[in-house]
Order: sequence, then C-alpha cells, then structure tokens
Amino acid sequence: MIARVWHGVTSLEHADAYENELKPELLPGISAVPGYRGSYLLRRPVGDEVEFITIVLFDSLNHIRAVAGEDYENAIVPDIRRKYLLRWDEKAKHYEVSATHGLQAGLGLIGS
Repeated sequence: MIARVWHGVTSLEHADAYENELKPELLPGISAVPGYRGSYLLRRPVGDEVEFITIVLFDSLNHIRAVAGEDYENAIVPDIRRKYLLRWDEKAKHYEVSATHGLQAGLGLIGS
C-alpha cells in the first residue's frame, strides 16, 4: 500500500472553510476510484496559520497514476480550494506503508 502525503497552509480565518471543502472526501469522487483505501486529514495551528496534511492511501503507485497522471507527484489542488491556501506543496510525497497497528478495519489496514 502507498500513502500519498501533501501539506497546505491556510490563515486562521480560512481554516474552517478550507477543512469543510475537504469533507467528506479530500477529492471529489475519490472513494469510487479503484485502489483507493482511505484517507486522513490532519490539522494543527501554527501561530496565526493552520497547517493541513492529507494522507491518501492507495493499493499501488499505478492506482495513484490513474488519478494523478504520469506526473503523479504533482499536487492536485482544485481551483475552488486554492483561494483558502496561503501556500502548499507543489509535489506530493509517496511512502510505502510498511506496517500499521490498531487502525480501523474500514481502511483495510488491520494486519497489514
């Protein structure tokens, strides 16, 4: 399994609106994509800004390429959401998930 990790930063003023744009799915329709395994949305205040980290789980890099294209490391930031962001990673990072512990069965990660 592969974790696609990306960071973006908003102002305190826009943090709630931005978070609401990411719910219930980080990307519209992502839950119907073959190979999609689930996602996490992390949030933390840092001074007068709020950092968001998204972690999207896929079965393989090939499944990510099917969503993001051959340049799969390029960030996918819909225009409607850019208005809330002060800055963001232009590239997502990809990590092989080598172990998990105690995660929800709904993400298909128990015993991975």
